[in-house]
Amino acid sequence: MYLAAKTIDYLIVGQGLAGTLIGYRLERAGHHVDYVDAPEQRAASSVAAGIINPITGRRFVKSWRIDELLPAARSLYGELEALLGVQLWYELPLIRTLFNRGDENDWLARGGDPAYAGYLIDDPALGRIPELTQPAYAYAGVGHSARVDVAALVSAFRVRQRDAGRFHAVALAYPDVVPEGASVRVTLGGDPRRYDRVVFCEGWLARHNPWFGYLPHGGTKGEVLIVRTAAPALDRLFKHRIFLVPQGRNTYWVGATNANRFDDDSPTPTNRQYLEDRLREVLTVPYEILEHQSAVRPTVRDRRPLLGRHPKHPALSIFNGLGTKGASLAPLTSRWLVDHLEDGTALPPEVDLARF
Repeated sequence: MYLAAKTIDYLIVGQGLAGTLIGYRLERAGHHVDYVDAPEQRAASSVAAGIINPITGRRFVKSWRIDELLPAARSLYGELEALLGVQLWYELPLIRTLFNRGDENDWLARGGDPAYAGYLIDDPALGRIPELTQPAYAYAGVGHSARVDVAALVSAFRVRQRDAGRFHAVALAYPDVVPEGASVRVTLGGDPRRYDRVVFCEGWLARHNPWFGYLPHGGTKGEVLIVRTAAPALDRLFKHRIFLVPQGRNTYWVGATNANRFDDDSPTPTNRQYLEDRLREVLTVPYEILEHQSAVRPTVRDRRPLLGRHPKHPALSIFNGLGTKGASLAPLTSRWLVDHLEDGTALPPEVDLARF
């Protein structure tokens, strides 16, 4: 636990997953933290499935730094569960399908690497998967997988901050943020305030940030379906081209599509049809579509987060670019950034914004 030498007034811009975790860590360090978030903005955190998946891609590669990320995630989400009184962490087996003998051989070959011990399960328990889905060529299991209820975390934390008078549901205009030496003058809803530091956690809209817009921000639009089946729900994560993520009460998060080019962040008929087609290829039981959702995930061209202080305005920092693996990346990377802000600890070069 951090012990602050003095209380610092922070403003977190954007209270999605990134803003929630960095803000919580700063509060825990003894600082005063305010949050501002535009009420009309569709945040990626509200649509995310929160999948913790240690083995990714068609080549079955370990996620970057997963051996460090997992214990940090379990610890921080556990703390927040106790603080907020809501369940956030669901330890769920992940079953993925193998499509042919080549996939199967690649999986078995990868399992011979000692670094993958515990993450690859050759003969996994399938639970209800054979009852609800089409048979596959073969199945493989991923160990240490889980789901984080990101939407519940962000919502419960927001209520807590609002009740404490620290959450501001307003759209913050960049001209209302004025760095002045060692502090920042900010106008919130017409009310002038002064903060020692401002941390931007804006997601993909950071590309428009006048201080951090020079960084290679990207965005990937994802669309998902929320569906309900009449049959008993799966008790594990399942990947067969798309993910089926059980959310309780026989409902599933189904997705996601990925688009690097898009006109806006609204759902599209084309991607709804794509998801429905994939779902019909997987499920053998009737289902009902409850929602069609979409959002844009913040991405970076080298697929690593962006952390650090502005090179000319050290009172301004950024915590962004968590992408599709935000649920696993955010706990550890938020700790790195707090260590950096608190005592000047060097950031790992893979995430330091200075790499650009």
